[in-house]
Amino acid sequence: MVQSSTAVVFESPGALSLREVGLPECGPTDCLVEVHWSGISTGTERLLWDGRMPPFPGLAYPLVPGYESVGVVIAAGADACVKEGTSVFVPGSRGFTNVEGLFGGAARNLVVDSQRLIPIDSWLEQEGTLLALVATAIHAVDRFGPDTLPELIIGHGVLGRLVARIAVLRGATHLRVWEPQAARQSGGLGYSVVSPEEDERRDYQSVCDVSGDSEILNKVLPRLQKNGQVVLAGFYHAPVSFDFPPAFMTEATLKIAAEWQPKDLVSAAQLLGSGRLSLADLITHRYAAQDAESAYRTAFSDPNCLKLILDWRSL
Repeated sequence: MVQSSTAVVFESPGALSLREVGLPECGPTDCLVEVHWSGISTGTERLLWDGRMPPFPGLAYPLVPGYESVGVVIAAGADACVKEGTSVFVPGSRGFTNVEGLFGGAARNLVVDSQRLIPIDSWLEQEGTLLALVATAIHAVDRFGPDTLPELIIGHGVLGRLVARIAVLRGATHLRVWEPQAARQSGGLGYSVVSPEEDERRDYQSVCDVSGDSEILNKVLPRLQKNGQVVLAGFYHAPVSFDFPPAFMTEATLKIAAEWQPKDLVSAAQLLGSGRLSLADLITHRYAAQDAESAYRTAFSDPNCLKLILDWRSL
């Protein structure tokens, strides 16, 4: 049984290495997964990289980041519920023996409780790294309630595009997305993308924010109609604040959409397997795992980079 693995390690904020780390022993319900691809999150992983992540269970350096890995089960415990040879999405691992694992997915080999693994069609492979983002988008849209879809989405990164595409699949019409960066204003599939300054509308009923801008409510509350609602689906490292009068006058409802739940991952896998959800143009960059440091810097600094994935197959 493999007892160590090459992994991306954040030694401290801003300092990355690619080195061997120890793997825990596989238990009877565990699987050993050989990772082929892993995604870089420009939300939580960027906060870990910058050292701006608020206090979080298990947060300590050095750590292995990552929760968007895809690979194949190469060994399964006697009581594991996933068989050897299955292609799987890995939303994080059981961790490592000599570094922290938050969330411990950016490594060549991983030990994972089989109940956490999501079997996927083998043809998805690279696109399978988007499963957690698809699940997060489903969770955000569901937060509006069974009879409501977003009319405005703020942010046109990967998550914003997925929220928009899922809303369109569910029947959203006249959907609009705010995106201030010109480099990210293209690619609307069934919806329009504008900079906030170009939008004169003041009667939105349902708004989904994925920007992570802690001041966003002061920009959007004056745009709501009476009893409008805002779902905050970004991750906000600074306190979210807003002026009370606009919220008071519209009697606005504020909701929080946290990370995906297990049922959202299952729904996401089914949606991807059906081929109904377009993933076109979302993965814009691919780097060999050996070039991880350059990859992370690109993912966090290049506005033309939507989703960057690491290729572990040559290690």
